[in-house]
Amino acid sequence: MKGKQRLHHDKELLQAVIREVREDFTNADPWRILRIQGEFVEGFDTLSKVGPAVAIFGSARLTPDNTYYQSAVSVAEKLSRAGLSIITGGGPGIMEAANLGATRGKGLSIGCNIELPDEQEPNPYQDISLQFRYFFVRKMMFVKYSVAFVIFPGGFGTMDELFESLTLCQTGKIEHFPIVVFDSSYWKGLIQWLHDCMLKGGCINKEDSALFHLVDNPDEAANIIIENSRKNGYM
Repeated sequence: MKGKQRLHHDKELLQAVIREVREDFTNADPWRILRIQGEFVEGFDTLSKVGPAVAIFGSARLTPDNTYYQSAVSVAEKLSRAGLSIITGGGPGIMEAANLGATRGKGLSIGCNIELPDEQEPNPYQDISLQFRYFFVRKMMFVKYSVAFVIFPGGFGTMDELFESLTLCQTGKIEHFPIVVFDSSYWKGLIQWLHDCMLKGGCINKEDSALFHLVDNPDEAANIIIENSRKNGYM
């Protein structure tokens, strides 16, 4: 609404203060539950038909001349040619690169876009484009319909997806699927901290530190996932 800054849906949902006056009854939490339910239904109904897919995450800020962007195109293309669908967050950067790679590989290209205060326009390389208001609904789709995650360099959102997948695998909430982390030079500081602080401090076990694969080239990333998918009968 012009002239008035509107809270986006996640922020409205998580607002701690109960306002005495509501401008619109559809902003009330009971009504909001129906909207959330609708997002789940639409997502489940659409993605239940796509077959085995790989979710690819990374920075939205990287441009086509970036080596990570080019590597994401390559990984997605190889996975698509092997018969796997590609799911991304539907926006620019690594998401766009992965959807582009899926298109080049003649595979199904899926985007799960999210409404943000600064508009995130869906990239043009999508066969299926879903729009979500709520992060937690969108994240459910990635986990439920993926047989692997590829984590390219990124920011807070990418870290969120990485650690959520590690936590779900660690706690047995999902079957342990390949979590492939791309580019050791980018992640080496974090991985060193995991070993020097988390592991040595007794906050995680040795097997927890092996829940992900660290790779440095697109072929290695794709092959780990393809081999695991064949072993598990996904392909």
